[in-house]
Amino acid sequence: MTPDEIAGVRRFNRMVTMRAGALDDHFLGRARPLGASRVLYEIGSHGADLRDLRRRLGLDAGYASRLVASLEREGLLRVEQAAGDRRVRTAKLTTAGRREVREMDRRSDRAAAGLLEALPVTQRTRLVAAMDEVHRLLRVAGLRIERVSPADETARRCVDRYFEELGRRFEAGFDPTTSLPAEDRDLVPPSGAFLVGSIDGEPVACGAVKMIEPGVGSLKRMWVADDVRGLGIGRRMLEALEAEARALGLNTLRLETNRALAEAIRLYRTAGYHEVSRFNDDPYAHHWFEKHQLR
Repeated sequence: MTPDEIAGVRRFNRMVTMRAGALDDHFLGRARPLGASRVLYEIGSHGADLRDLRRRLGLDAGYASRLVASLEREGLLRVEQAAGDRRVRTAKLTTAGRREVREMDRRSDRAAAGLLEALPVTQRTRLVAAMDEVHRLLRVAGLRIERVSPADETARRCVDRYFEELGRRFEAGFDPTTSLPAEDRDLVPPSGAFLVGSIDGEPVACGAVKMIEPGVGSLKRMWVADDVRGLGIGRRMLEALEAEARALGLNTLRLETNRALAEAIRLYRTAGYHEVSRFNDDPYAHHWFEKHQLR
């Protein structure tokens, strides 16, 4: 990155904090700063596990606790402990809290309308489109890829969504029981690894590598959520899986894929994977790829 790029980000941040009212201790005209208002909004009508809330907003545990305690003193929420696990604490809005969130929504709408009304229609359209693009790119900037147990609940959810997508996209549907297996025990070191990519605590990608013979591994379970496709997340997941493969002592990776997954095929080809002859009997595969000398 260049000094001009860094300066541009800082200039943008200063403008956004000013326009959004983040510097005002009476955000949206209410007697609380932006941080407390955002916590109230994120709890929403369904409530929120405080650990998930902290992770989603990227808040320090102590700061989050102070914000929640302040809102509780205002009578806007209450904190409950789970019956089965007293370590799990859930924040839920009171009647007054739900009323406050509705008022915040009304004021936020007015503030957004006021910003747009200051511009002619053509510039308004450009601004909203630019905001959409910035929002998507800032989400990607928050991507975290980490190794998890394939038995982890988040890993299971990702695989379920992956299977659901294959069922929609394959010509004859998809039945995971007839595909080549990838057992949990094969997707943990020293035999393999399972990775999940998350943005603000929300899983948006996964992938696995499995050793199939000394020095040779297989890529499995590569999936990226629809709403973040086209932003390079698949390539970053692939690079992370290759790093895991190197750590496992693998120097060759193989994979099979279906012709319906055109974007995946493009990714593999541009990442240095070469199409080879059939090397397994996966009933859903039309293409087989291999890459040597992982870097």
